[in-house]
Amino acid sequence: MPAFFIVFRDEMKNADQYAAYGQKAAASFAGHDIKVLSANGPVTPLEGVPPDGVVLIEFPTVQAAKDWYYSPAYQAVIGQRFEATSGRAVIIESPSPR
Repeated sequence: MPAFFIVFRDEMKNADQYAAYGQKAAASFAGHDIKVLSANGPVTPLEGVPPDGVVLIEFPTVQAAKDWYYSPAYQAVIGQRFEATSGRAVIIESPSPR
C-alpha cells in the first residue's frame, strides 16, 4: 500500500540553511522509489494554527519510506533541517490503493 512521508514545518529559523538542506535531501532520493507530491506550496488554513510549510512525499510502502528516512544519505543531512526549522514529521499508510 502507498505510504506518505509528511513534514509540517512550524517555524523557519534559517532560510539559507534550509535551502542547502533541500538540495542535499533531494540527492538522498537516488535509488529510492519516491514521488514528491508537494514541497512547501501554498497552505490553505482550515483549522488550528497552520504550518509554515508542508512537504508530502509518496512511497510504495511504509518500509520504503523508512528505508529512505533511515538511509545513510538522508541521515547525513537531516540535522540541517532540525537546525534550520522546527516542526514534525510522520509516515502514514494509505488505507487502500489509490
